[in-house]
This record gives sequence, C-alpha cells and structure tokens, in this order.
Amino acid sequence: MSVERKILLNPGPSTTTDTVKYAQIVPDICPREKEFGDIMAELSRDLVKIVHGRPEDYTAVLFCGSGTICIDITLNSLLDQGKKALIVNNGSYSDRGCEVLRAYGMPFIELKQPIDVPPDPAIIEDALKQNPDIGYVYMTHHETGTGLLNPIREVGELAHKYGAFFITDTTSSYAMIPIDVYRDQVDFCMASAQKGIMGMTGLSYVIGRRDLIEKSKDFPKRSYYCNLYLQYHYFETTGQMHLTPPVQTIYAARQALKEYFEEGEERKWERHQRVMKAIHEGEDELGLREMLKRENQSGLVSAIRYPDDPNWDFDRVHDYCYERGFTIYPGKIEKKGTFRLCALGAIDEEDIRAFFKVFKEALNHYGVQIPIRYTDRTEG
Repeated sequence: MSVERKILLNPGPSTTTDTVKYAQIVPDICPREKEFGDIMAELSRDLVKIVHGRPEDYTAVLFCGSGTICIDITLNSLLDQGKKALIVNNGSYSDRGCEVLRAYGMPFIELKQPIDVPPDPAIIEDALKQNPDIGYVYMTHHETGTGLLNPIREVGELAHKYGAFFITDTTSSYAMIPIDVYRDQVDFCMASAQKGIMGMTGLSYVIGRRDLIEKSKDFPKRSYYCNLYLQYHYFETTGQMHLTPPVQTIYAARQALKEYFEEGEERKWERHQRVMKAIHEGEDELGLREMLKRENQSGLVSAIRYPDDPNWDFDRVHDYCYERGFTIYPGKIEKKGTFRLCALGAIDEEDIRAFFKVFKEALNHYGVQIPIRYTDRTEG
C-alpha cells in the first residue's frame, strides 16, 4: 500500500518516503519503557554521527517541538550571568534569535548584516574585540528566507579566538550540506526531524558539546521546559526524556536515519545539488530571476522575484500547482515579492522537470507572459 505522493518544494516539512510514513504504525508503548529509551539513545548517537561528532565529546538532546524550540533552548540556556550574546542578523531566521532574547529580556548585541551576501568576518571580529563579555556567537547557517549560506567555519573560529563559543542554527542544512563539528568549529547546532533527515514534524534536537552543557547547569535557569541542561541530565540519568516524547514521530525518525545512512552523506548531498541544478535550469528557461547571486546560495533554496506582470497572482499559481501535486512557498523577505523553490526532501531531478511542466501550464492558464517580464534590468 502506498500513499499519494506530493512534491513539496517548500523549505520543510519535506517530502517523505512511504517507509518513513508507515514507521509510525507501531504497537502502543509507554515511553517510559526501557525498550523505548534504548531507541532514543540510539537515535541520539546517530544524530551526532551525522555531523561527525564523537559521542564522548558531543550529544544530541531531544525535544518535542518544531525547529524554533531549539533556538529558544540554546539561546536561553547557554548564556551565563554577566555575559551577553552576539547575534549575526542577516535574515528572517537569525532575526528570530533576536526575538527570543528580547522575550527573555537577555542582553545581546545585534549585528545587522545584508541579507543577500555573507557577513563580513572583519565586522564580526571587531564586535568581539570591543565586547570581551560576549558569551556566545549565534548565526544561522542557511537562511531559508533567501537561500543564503553563511560561513560557519570562519565565524566559529572567530568566536573561539575571543573566548566565546559558537551556536549555529542548522535546521535547514543539517543532514543535507555536509557538516563536521570539529572542522567547522561548531559547539552547538540544531535541527528538526521534518527537514534534512526527511522524517516527521514534532521532534527537534540540539547537538552540542557535553562539557559546555555540563557547565551550563550553573547558568541562570530562564525556562523549565526549554532548558538544555535539565533535559540532558534527565536523559543521562534515567534514559528518558524529562517530559512526554513524540513517540510515533521518533519511530519515523529512526527509519529516516536508517535511510539517511543507506543513501550516504555524499550521495544525498549530490542528489540535493542535482535537484537544485534542475530548479535553476527551469528558472532560466522561463526567465525567472532570483534574489541572490548563485555563488551566495546554499544550493537548497532559490528565492525567486515575482514577475512584473499584471496577470501574476501567487495564490492562484500556487493553487493550480497544489491541485496537481506540487507545493510552492511564499517568500520571507520584507517588502519583497518572492516565492521559493527548495531542494529538500525525498525528491530528485525528474520531480523538478515535472513541476516546471505544471508551473508553465499555470502561467499560460493565467496569461502570465513567457519569458517572464521584469521592468528593471537588474539580475539576481
């Protein structure tokens, strides 16, 4: 038995395999059973393995929630008294980090950078020089609002040079773009199951250094549910999550990880790149323009400018594609009309070619000019 296949070109949740979907159909089990604790322990080890961490150095702490819960957890749990955070803000998801810190009333420096090019390391280093009380540097690895890829290795190295540690939101890059926590100077990263591992929504995880998590037990406790050390310590001592885990979602994640390792890190990344190449080819054929130059893109998300055409209507084009099995997603760039096509999930290049056939039909159906019309000559 198979489930009707939908091609999701949004930045998550991603298209999943039937085997991942059906992995959720299991006998009922109390999550306090040792059998289930063993499943979570194995899951944690495998999540660390994806970023090449050694289990004696790094662990994956599981939480019930969407990816944003990990931003909340790391930012509120890992700042010691008398320290402040440095947030490199160059997109909607790094801006969310600022929102979290404001909500807690925590001290931080917001380092605003352009949204269409990687940040200037010299500016980040200058901020670290001028503020010796910075506890951690936080930066998004892959800004899915634009598709921008940020230089985590360089920024992590700078954080360590000035005695801070480095947190990066890898929700939309983990298990897709290869990451090595040692080589890339990453102390903490994070993701959620519905993105790179191609599992189901409801499970998220913080992958971080054990020594720093242990150290954070003496930091101010700003949240009960969203505290990294409390969750880590409870699992280390009992083999269980502190509060009720998303049981069926964890079974799906276990199957997704099995399929991740069967495909392999390199082959999976090659597939995502193949999908993005097909997206770029389809865009070029229609004359669509992107917000970012391709050398600054992650290879996972393309943010496309709305056509300057009176017949263009995103919602109508979206609905036309959705009714035929393809989902496109609106942009997340303030005051800019954009939509996004993403290379996440269990899809390949033939899915993209099938999508562009339907997308072109939608443009013709609503009378949008092809090649796409833009009133300026500026290229993305």
